[in-house]
Amino acid sequence: MKYLPLGNSSLSSSVIGFGAWAIGGGAVWGDASDDSESIATIQAALDAGINLLDTAPAYGWGHSERLIAKAIAGRRDTVLLATKCGLWWDDTRGSYFTEFNGKSIYRSLRPDTIAIEIERSLSDLATDRIDLYQIHWPAVEPDKTPIEDTMAALLKLRDQGKIRAIGVCNLSPAELETYLSCGEIASHQFRYSMLSRGPEAAMLPMCRARNIATLTYMSLEQGLLTGKIGMDHQFKEGEFRTSADWFPWLLPVNRRRVLDVLAGWHPLCETHGCSLAQLVLAWTLAQPGVTHVLAGARKLHHIRETAAAADLEIPAAEIARMSRDLAAMGEPATQPT
Repeated sequence: MKYLPLGNSSLSSSVIGFGAWAIGGGAVWGDASDDSESIATIQAALDAGINLLDTAPAYGWGHSERLIAKAIAGRRDTVLLATKCGLWWDDTRGSYFTEFNGKSIYRSLRPDTIAIEIERSLSDLATDRIDLYQIHWPAVEPDKTPIEDTMAALLKLRDQGKIRAIGVCNLSPAELETYLSCGEIASHQFRYSMLSRGPEAAMLPMCRARNIATLTYMSLEQGLLTGKIGMDHQFKEGEFRTSADWFPWLLPVNRRRVLDVLAGWHPLCETHGCSLAQLVLAWTLAQPGVTHVLAGARKLHHIRETAAAADLEIPAAEIARMSRDLAAMGEPATQPT
């Protein structure tokens, strides 16, 4: 396993991190999670050298955090715990965001709700400090807390020793610049994959220039880039991956094109003795500005496979060849045909 600093912080993280959204459960994941298997999967991630566990209160309304607490019992000092604040469902404080798993969620980065959230996360994670505390989504109107006020609340938590470093998620470059003007930011978490490359235009160069660690999520496009979701795969009604807005490449008209490109990479997998998932993660880590990739898993063999991608070295010529194949694929159709 390889490790890199989280920006300018004192924290050193495995380049593959464990994304703990799915273990929180819920209908959006298509089936019920097995808590015992989830705990075993987290422990397998630690055994494979992964030390960054990324969760959030909204992942199962605290269930993901509580499972992590059970999984790391006796191993807390070897783990970097990353959780988040800013998605609120206790009342209507904040700005309405969405309906999710039966609750109305509001975006709130108010100091009063952050003060409640940190204590709840510390309790659910059974710890006295959060290593990386991240805002989950930026505040928006009509209840748009000034970034200066949010950062003041986070810096106070750091001064109190309740958090060690501050991270952000899902910001625009302008929002990130404002956060940076208010204090040190260790990391920025955002969606990025070889099928979702918008951050290459501005965000990745900015993070690279400012020494901000990047935690990319959905880098395997919810399993599509493993090659294991064939044309005959049927998603359950209401499953998150049925959203054409979030996952246009999973539409059958687009999925075929992705599978054809992946099929063309099988000789590369044979050469390097790796799976498609490992090849894709290695490509992702090789992109300028990418420092860390989050990989979600609910099964032991999945996390063992993705953890091994950290040590996979792909020659620059082959990385470039993969990029050319992706460029030739073009843009996804927006509607099934």
